[in-house]
Amino acid sequence: MCRLLKSMSVVIGLVLPIYGHAMPKVIGYLPSYHGIENQLERINLSKVTHLMLAFLHPNKQGKFVENNQPSCMVGQHGFPLRLGEIHHLIDKAHRSNVKVLVSIGGAAYPDCAGDWRILLSSENRDKTIKNLLAFVDELGFDGLDIDIESKVLTDIDNNGDFLPFIKSLQQNLILQDKLLTAATGSYVGGMLPESTLPYFDFVSVMSYDAVGPTWGNVGVEHSTLAKAKADLALWRSKGLTKEQLILGLPFYGYGFGKYKKNYTFDDILGEFGPEKSQGDLIGKNCAQCDYITFNGYQTIKAKTELALQFGAGVMIWELSQDLPSSLGLLHTINETINKNKNESR
Repeated sequence: MCRLLKSMSVVIGLVLPIYGHAMPKVIGYLPSYHGIENQLERINLSKVTHLMLAFLHPNKQGKFVENNQPSCMVGQHGFPLRLGEIHHLIDKAHRSNVKVLVSIGGAAYPDCAGDWRILLSSENRDKTIKNLLAFVDELGFDGLDIDIESKVLTDIDNNGDFLPFIKSLQQNLILQDKLLTAATGSYVGGMLPESTLPYFDFVSVMSYDAVGPTWGNVGVEHSTLAKAKADLALWRSKGLTKEQLILGLPFYGYGFGKYKKNYTFDDILGEFGPEKSQGDLIGKNCAQCDYITFNGYQTIKAKTELALQFGAGVMIWELSQDLPSSLGLLHTINETINKNKNESR
């Protein structure tokens, strides 16, 4: 009923009130290339509400299944992901009342991937959408997540092809009572077009990567609380409602100077211990300094509280980077949500 009301509001241009208090969303991305079974063994499914299987790509002919397996979805050790692994994921998640969506796009594309700019052009769009919707429906996913990013997104939008793509997906998915979601950056050239925002059930704001191994000005942190506040305010000003707005959290960090380039939170805790994992820095951040920038327990707690105040929950990139114990950041998120529930009663 709620999705029917939402679809009516989009069609007739009305803003309808949303009644009741929805359960906070805890959305975790699950990269297929790390192996589904390995990751499921490490995740406490009682602490998440949605899993995003990342990333699905069409092949160059716009097909998503070929020879009875995903045509371009990388599994562990670079082998193609098998349909049986997807069925296992969905079955296990559904037994824990967790919704599973498949995410398309991502920041990097494997060699087998087709060009979304070509496949979403007016002459190819309908066929691509039909194939994509069939993949979602036949495998039993609960919806579709759009994570087409940066120049690819901008090019598609500049060609006039992104809005028709999103509108068609929403009109079809809503008839199946399935979700349409998205992830977005907050920089020029990487943002979802405002015209598409009403068509998404929720949008996860990727509030991280202000600096990294090959971009940004070294000497700053990559994902501050101040950045999260600014990004949430930006997307509220663009029209996302509180019920649509999800704050993205990084479960990883970057190293500069003498440190290696990439760290998972698991790496940081194992190498530097729980005390150093409270904060967001190891070392001193300056242009010539040796330092690691990440989000520790205190910032994840503060960001979760911020997300509950101004949005509908949090998104995690990504779950395999965490610890499967009470020392993990997912546990911190869960504790923060539970405390917030108890205090609001």
